Amino acid sequence: MTAREEQRNAFLTGQGWDPADCTLLADDASFRRYFRLTNGWRRAVLMDAPPEKEQTAPFVSIAEKLEKLKLSAPEVLAWDRDGGFVLLEDLGDDTFTAILRQGGNEPTLYAQALEALVALHRRWSPEMGGDVPRYSDDRFLEEALLLTDWYLPAVTGAPVADAARAAFQDAWRAVLPQARAVPETLVLRDYHVDNLIWLPDRDGPRCVGLLDFQDAVTGPVTYDLASLFEDARRDVDQDMAGKLLARYLGLFPELDEASFRASYAIMAAQRATKIIGIFTRLDRRDGKARYLTHIPRLWHWLEKDLRHDTLTAVRQWFAEHAPAALRIAPEAQGR
Repeated sequence: MTAREEQRNAFLTGQGWDPADCTLLADDASFRRYFRLTNGWRRAVLMDAPPEKEQTAPFVSIAEKLEKLKLSAPEVLAWDRDGGFVLLEDLGDDTFTAILRQGGNEPTLYAQALEALVALHRRWSPEMGGDVPRYSDDRFLEEALLLTDWYLPAVTGAPVADAARAAFQDAWRAVLPQARAVPETLVLRDYHVDNLIWLPDRDGPRCVGLLDFQDAVTGPVTYDLASLFEDARRDVDQDMAGKLLARYLGLFPELDEASFRASYAIMAAQRATKIIGIFTRLDRRDGKARYLTHIPRLWHWLEKDLRHDTLTAVRQWFAEHAPAALRIAPEAQGR
């Protein structure tokens, strides 16, 4: 038994659970792992986040904020901050992804996901975000650079030249102010069907259970919409997405539509750029080759978003330094 397993078992015992009741539920693209606890009618989920790799305080803080907003984050039942363990309410297995695979109604589920975001955006106020980091331009740029620093070397076999890397940053820096021409809110950052749980017994926006929000920041309202409708792991009907975005605009008549759509294109393009780099890094650094299969989809989203006029400078950079021949899934090196 490893030292980490001993720590986990000690935490569970201290919370009245037999370690034998614990089975691996999932891991993700980080170092976190999740375990399901089952004993008769009792159920819970254990988050195991090694403190030298991951912090649990942001998750607990955001969960509490979401509960105050009357949204369905899992209730925190116990927390060992130093040990990196969080005992959570078990919201079940009915992710939107699972429901869709079973033939669930896609427009209905996406409409419910939109309504939960609408509730978040209406109920959030700036004073609630005092301890939530802001999605700064520096952070946006650092994320976008994952493409130049991981993806392009993987497909070309050579590092990106310093001048090209600097030009990439300049192009993004020129457009990011336009991404902020919309209100700011709490941005959950990974708002897509894998992280949404269908809870039909709960009323209103609480029928959407929320997961994986520990990296939340404050930033443009368009970011989570782009995350939902341009899913890295799933094709999304863009006619449906267009209708739901129009509904969102109708619910916020104070928004300028042109500014909103420009911000959406920028945030969607930045997100796709970032994730192409992340998925490559997951293979090269962490041995998780399975994520590479999604890169062609991300290029599809990115090419669509780059067609927006506000992204002309970024589009020109890609045309010069990442032309069509390089827009491929790198050859896997991981397991």
